Amino acid sequence: MAELPGTACWVSLTTPDRRATEAFYGAVLGWSFNDGALAPEARVATLAGEPVAGLNEAAAARGLPARWTVFFLVEDADGAAELIAERGGTVAVGPVDFGSGRTVLGADPCGAAFGLWQGTAPPRWGVGAGRAPVRLCLRTCDPQGALAFYGAVLGRGPDGAPSPGGTGPRLRTGARPGDPEPAARPRWEVTFPVADPEGAAAAARRNGGSPVALPEGGVTVCDPHGALFGLARAEP
Repeated sequence: MAELPGTACWVSLTTPDRRATEAFYGAVLGWSFNDGALAPEARVATLAGEPVAGLNEAAAARGLPARWTVFFLVEDADGAAELIAERGGTVAVGPVDFGSGRTVLGADPCGAAFGLWQGTAPPRWGVGAGRAPVRLCLRTCDPQGALAFYGAVLGRGPDGAPSPGGTGPRLRTGARPGDPEPAARPRWEVTFPVADPEGAAAAARRNGGSPVALPEGGVTVCDPHGALFGLARAEP
């Protein structure tokens, strides 16, 4: 469970069509969906009764693209938003009140979008190996700059920033800003462990998604509305 400021505490999907999106991810990943506690427009995906991710249709109505966004816990959303701008990033939304907390949507200097959350972190949720519901990796064009940026904005040193290994958020170099292929651009890669990644990719194709080939391998899928996510084999 995310408790420390700077920790990745949630992932949420912006979508223009909640019902179609829930049908897609239910078929591909076996998720069920419930109303969220934070706000009326928030939905929560669960697997075996445990929370996995959020879904927000209202955000798309405000002009945000369909995509997966990683949220990091902060003590002061307003102060962190100022640091985003000071360190060369951009603030797209906020800080604004959302349910019981306060949130910011922004991007780092390379253009990878992310969110900040000031409030109580969702319980029974984590990042990494084993039974963690999600794995995160930052695809960046400037690894050293990314370490400095996230360390400053999130209020933690290099141990709290993305790293090449470990069980927390990882870092991958080689992103190409402005590349015509969205999967190659700087972004936070959100990957969900599944028992059969190839079978899940096939289910995605049958339900309107498009598997994406990446040079380094792995299974990446573009959902019917353009949001990218990864599939990895779940550890025993």
